[in-house]
Amino acid sequence: MFMINGDKDSKSKKKAAKSDSEDSEEETKSTKSKKKSTSGSASMFQTLTDKDKDKDKDKDKDKDKDKNKDKDKKSKKKGKAEESDESDSEKEEKSKKKKGKGKKKKERSPSPEIEFDDLEEFVMQPAPQGVTVKCRVTRDQRGMDKSLYPLYYLHLDNEKKTFLLAGRKRKKSATSNYLISIDATDLSRGGENFVGKLRSNLMGTKFTVFDNALNPERALPDLSNARQELAGIIYETNVLGMKGPRRMTVVIPGMNKDNERVPLRPRNDSDGLLIRYQNRRMDNMIELRNKTPVWNEDTASHVLNFNGRVTQASIKNFQIVHNKDLDYIVMQFGRIADDIFTLDYNYPMCAVQAFAMALSSFDGKIACE
Repeated sequence: MFMINGDKDSKSKKKAAKSDSEDSEEETKSTKSKKKSTSGSASMFQTLTDKDKDKDKDKDKDKDKDKNKDKDKKSKKKGKAEESDESDSEKEEKSKKKKGKGKKKKERSPSPEIEFDDLEEFVMQPAPQGVTVKCRVTRDQRGMDKSLYPLYYLHLDNEKKTFLLAGRKRKKSATSNYLISIDATDLSRGGENFVGKLRSNLMGTKFTVFDNALNPERALPDLSNARQELAGIIYETNVLGMKGPRRMTVVIPGMNKDNERVPLRPRNDSDGLLIRYQNRRMDNMIELRNKTPVWNEDTASHVLNFNGRVTQASIKNFQIVHNKDLDYIVMQFGRIADDIFTLDYNYPMCAVQAFAMALSSFDGKIACE
């Protein structure tokens, strides 16, 4: 479903996406093929030097040789298919079996088994390549206080419902400000479990995601202990008002050759992700956008294919993609109940980045709607 080995593989991707909803056994096969294609996704998010470019040229030559071998294999498979003498009755029985399996597979597929020893380390690390981390966001707005300042929780969408993160809007802040913690009971700024925060501008149209390190004004001169900016989120003005879908731009730090996030520690606000993007200073940065929904005449609404992970229409539903491959879903978020949402993310996104983007979608954006 999320393979990104170029145009020639786009057909196989569509077939894999269909088989996910038809056959649970074929889903395991697609995850294996995803792991083989992770090198392609990694290169899309890396910042390359001249030496790396030369290496990539050599890799491209090797890929061309591999493609020629694949063509030979495909032609051999076609020859074998022509030689096979399956009877019509056998083919009918196989098609019936597939249809029967398709009826059983209608529930949302759970998150693959993910184990970790250090929760803080896991939520800050990019998703493993070839693995879609499937999560669930729940909103708790019971009570007088929580109706204005709801609590948000992020769990892995599996049988154990493993807790990952909690978030809450801070009170008495000039702009929208959300704290993110690895402890559902400790959402204080000075607590040991504080791992990041989300801060908006006055209009509520631009957001910045920070980790838990120090403000650069209080950090060492070399900024070694200064906070990192993990993402910049921009909601563009919607000329269609409430009737049209939201438009988002997401800017995140790039990845190095070891598939690690390039640290970005601005000295001040004028050197942050959003200002760099505004001035088109895109060194070591990745620009992502929400996938444009398609207008459906039958339902008279804008729709996206969430592959069964989202069940209710909402203006908050979105998918984040890279312009180089619109089929590789970096992140998706959508409603399944009044206060329950699914959140899935892939490499190079981490849990804190994805959760912060989900929190930004809950915030009121007067200028965008």
